[in-house]
Amino acid sequence: MGFKHLFKAKVTWSSILNREISIVKTYSKSHTIAIEGKPILSVSAAKAFKGDPTLYNPEDLLLSSIISCHMMSYLYVCGKEGIEVISYTDAAEATLEVTEDGSGRFIEVRLYPKVAIRQPEKIAEALSLHKKANELCFIANSCNFPIIHFPSCEIE
Repeated sequence: MGFKHLFKAKVTWSSILNREISIVKTYSKSHTIAIEGKPILSVSAAKAFKGDPTLYNPEDLLLSSIISCHMMSYLYVCGKEGIEVISYTDAAEATLEVTEDGSGRFIEVRLYPKVAIRQPEKIAEALSLHKKANELCFIANSCNFPIIHFPSCEIE
């Protein structure tokens, strides 16, 4: 039997109207996201889309969700298999394709997880568990683009 969980978030934007040199009016892209019981998150569009480059943007947050969820899924499967993970880092990249009409989508995400474990005899298994982690990852299962893994593992 499956379970369903409801997540809620609230977006707030104020009607600050910016004027550019031309007659064209553009709205500020900065806004806040509030989730009950958590600090407010200030968000904007990416710099390439005339947003505030000092704030997080939806693309940053989507990539962050993918790498965070993959890491938690990976740690879960390693725990089940008795692999002692000492450290985990990932310097992920995502490619966003924008079309001439202004629409766009992510076409690929590349994860580069670097894991340190204690047991030298489990390196091959530790590397292979990224596939299982991807299969379990809630966020990866919600994406319509490939998520490619380039893992490495070392002994610590």
